[in-house]
Amino acid sequence: MGDDERLRAVAVLARALARADSPRAAARAAAAGARAALAGSFAAVFRWERGRGRLRVLADDGEPAAGEDRFPVDDSYPPHDLLEPGGAAPAGWSGGTEPRAWLVPRAAAGADRPAVTVERPERPGVGGARASVESHERRRSAGAVVAPLVLDGRLWGELYVSRRPGDVPFESADAEFASALAAVVVGGLAQQERLAELRRLAFTDQLTGLGNRRAVDDALEAALERHRADGTVVSLVVCDVNGLKQVNDREGHEAGDRLLERFGALLSEIGAELSGSLAARLGGDEFCLTAAGSSADEVVRVAERLCERAAGLPVGEGIACGVASTGDPIGPVDSGRRLLRLADAAQYRAKASRSAGPVVAGREIVALADTAGRPRPGERRSFRAR
Repeated sequence: MGDDERLRAVAVLARALARADSPRAAARAAAAGARAALAGSFAAVFRWERGRGRLRVLADDGEPAAGEDRFPVDDSYPPHDLLEPGGAAPAGWSGGTEPRAWLVPRAAAGADRPAVTVERPERPGVGGARASVESHERRRSAGAVVAPLVLDGRLWGELYVSRRPGDVPFESADAEFASALAAVVVGGLAQQERLAELRRLAFTDQLTGLGNRRAVDDALEAALERHRADGTVVSLVVCDVNGLKQVNDREGHEAGDRLLERFGALLSEIGAELSGSLAARLGGDEFCLTAAGSSADEVVRVAERLCERAAGLPVGEGIACGVASTGDPIGPVDSGRRLLRLADAAQYRAKASRSAGPVVAGREIVALADTAGRPRPGERRSFRAR
């Protein structure tokens, strides 16, 4: 491959990374682009998980040669398998130089465990990751090039490209080119990770890790599009954590935060029983659960279990819970805001009546407290939120 062709290959790879809309898509584009640029038959992109001391496969592309193992996506490998024998974890590079790609020559035909010599440039002061000889021997590839993905002087991951036994073996020039490709790849992948993190923060409640109000609005609008198209039942459960102020006043705000975190975990656990669900914190002591595809009765049963479990939390006074579902007679729901108003009105009724269970918009309710202007215990009234 001439210089012009290689420049075009780098440009194609950069454009593919720029078009990717997620870290996973960027990893797939990186594997496909690197394989094509290096005329390989198979390529894989690894992410170094520093805390676990493992390399995890983000994506692969192409087909491995006969006898060569595929790296399963999302599988991971410990240092003794893919790193320098001895398993030293990479902590960064010093000496003003970064590691270059290296070649793994083709295995000797017919050998069960052929001896190979890996061509590696000298890297003074480097204690970084290199694919082990044994690992590549087991893969029995016709030859491979391995390029460390380095960002800000620290190992980010690895790029692996191999060729079939009948292909032209990799040469030193290929290793140099792989190093250049690796710089493009790691920049694109790191940028996608940063964008994904920003998107996550924009849609995530920082205290509980649940979705936030923006995530709820988006989830409801997407679910209601399905409802308008094919009648998918869309439901919303709104919960208010009772007794938060008393916990804050008596035990401090850290205790109050722990109560919110515990209830958030409970909401996520129980909400997972519903299809198309999203657990979220709307703000303060108010939480919600959206569902798309579960029947109204299923949602009510989940809300009942949620109330029972919340009443057993070590602090707080349970929850007030309201439910609104397009599967109940609540009239047309043309927006997520309307469904939220319906569920919120039901939740307000549950709080005012100190109901131990959920109040459901569009259904008869049984009030559990005798307060002025409200139903007496056992008295049945029809309630419909507006």
